[in-house]
Amino acid sequence: MREDLDGRLRRLRACRDADAVIELGCDLADAGRHRDAERCFRRAAELGDALGWFNLGNSLAERGRVADAVDAYERALAGGEHDAWLNLGVVLEGLGDRAGAMRAYRGAVAAGDSQGRMHLAFLLHEQGEHEQALEVVVELAATGDDVAAAVAACWRWAASHDTSLEADLRAGAHRYPGARVALASLLRVTDRVGEARATLERGAKLGEAQAWLPLGNFYAEELRDEEAAEEAYRAGIAAGDGYCHHNLAVLLADRGDYDGAVEHFRLGAADGDDLAAEALRELGG
Repeated sequence: MREDLDGRLRRLRACRDADAVIELGCDLADAGRHRDAERCFRRAAELGDALGWFNLGNSLAERGRVADAVDAYERALAGGEHDAWLNLGVVLEGLGDRAGAMRAYRGAVAAGDSQGRMHLAFLLHEQGEHEQALEVVVELAATGDDVAAAVAACWRWAASHDTSLEADLRAGAHRYPGARVALASLLRVTDRVGEARATLERGAKLGEAQAWLPLGNFYAEELRDEEAAEEAYRAGIAAGDGYCHHNLAVLLADRGDYDGAVEHFRLGAADGDDLAAEALRELGG
């Protein structure tokens, strides 16, 4: 296979069949030869193929060359490759360009990309446009998208704490981790604490990072088990949930470990947690 790929690659500059060049690039990418794959996609782009620009953008983004990826996606879109809208939005959002990401996700929605609709909803929600975000996921759920239905149930619970959402949250718990967390919250407020605990522990066992923070809170508030709570918060941090730093810091401060508390408030603040940043300022850290 390697000799075959190398032989095809040697003929790359002479090849004017963009489809064949893209196929070779995909084969090279599958073989882990990403630099050579990039050469192929760039050649296809040089031949004026919009899909070549799209694949080049994907290759560049995977290798961390995001500014170049943005340019490639824009060129793909100019050539009529509408699938590039979603990937452009993801890259722009990663760069912190939320306005650009919003434009791209809206472009994806206009092109009929359901994933673009979901990304748009999450970005709207992050920006505080909760009602508009909910409208977007409800529209997507109406098309039969089970994940969107789970997200809608989760957001509705957060806004209303309407216990009639239990059936929707149960249906969505295995589709979207936030729905499982919301279900556990509903179970706690309706005095089914044993099932709430089992629900959160199930999420943690499945590797759902969102489960660790409420699980730690459950251990601390319902069981008064600080050691279990600390373990849960630290597991959440290891899983990538930066908000666990704040709750761990509060627990450490209550124990008198102020150095440890300041450290975790600082780490939480660095991850963008406003509560951790406020606590750090109050401590003069």
